[in-house]
Amino acid sequence: MDSVLSRVEQALDGLRPYLATDGGNVRVAEITPEGVLKLEWEGACGACPMSPMTRAGLEDTVRRAVPEITAVEAR
Repeated sequence: MDSVLSRVEQALDGLRPYLATDGGNVRVAEITPEGVLKLEWEGACGACPMSPMTRAGLEDTVRRAVPEITAVEAR
């Protein structure tokens, strides 16, 4: 069975092209023992006023694909 990290990366890979169209990306910084996925915005995403909505969309997608993830934080 694939690791949690590899399944998270697969889920994010489906979203990265959309982030890239606006000059951004996201990187997995950490997955805590409690299942909190910590992401770091890259490129234009770091200063984008829409990043809270983007984070919510990422969380929805990742949590559906990887039920072990309990929450998503992005900075």
